[in-house]
Amino acid sequence: MEYVERLTPPLGWWLLGLLGAGVLWPVLGVVIGWTWGLLLAAATFAVIAAVLLTSATVIWVDDSGLRVGRAWIEHRYLAGCRALDAEQTRARRGPEADARAYLVLRPYVRTAVQVDLADPADPAPHWLISSRHPKRLADALVAAASGAAPRR
Repeated sequence: MEYVERLTPPLGWWLLGLLGAGVLWPVLGVVIGWTWGLLLAAATFAVIAAVLLTSATVIWVDDSGLRVGRAWIEHRYLAGCRALDAEQTRARRGPEADARAYLVLRPYVRTAVQVDLADPADPAPHWLISSRHPKRLADALVAAASGAAPRR
């Protein structure tokens, strides 16, 4: 069982970046020339696009464990998981938040999965992970953990 999800910024963020860079063209075009203004606006959008692309987080579940961005944990250290709807996610990252939790939250994703940990050496009681498909992610975690061979 393998599950992969890439949390990329929504189209609206890309359009705002394009609009912001596009505003530079006439402003700079009047001052430094239209060609240079266009080149600088294009370079600005390239930087904005690079930032948006590198801010994407990948969630990966396979037989070896759970990887979220650069963090990784084996299935044997997972005690359970549950898919959270938008209201539950808001509560878990707001009024009901645990300061010790490991958070991988994106403001443009309203739902999440809470993964409880069973590692006594880990100070985090759980991971709270943004997901556009929390039920599928939770199901993949349960399936991968049940199929994982115990390691000693």
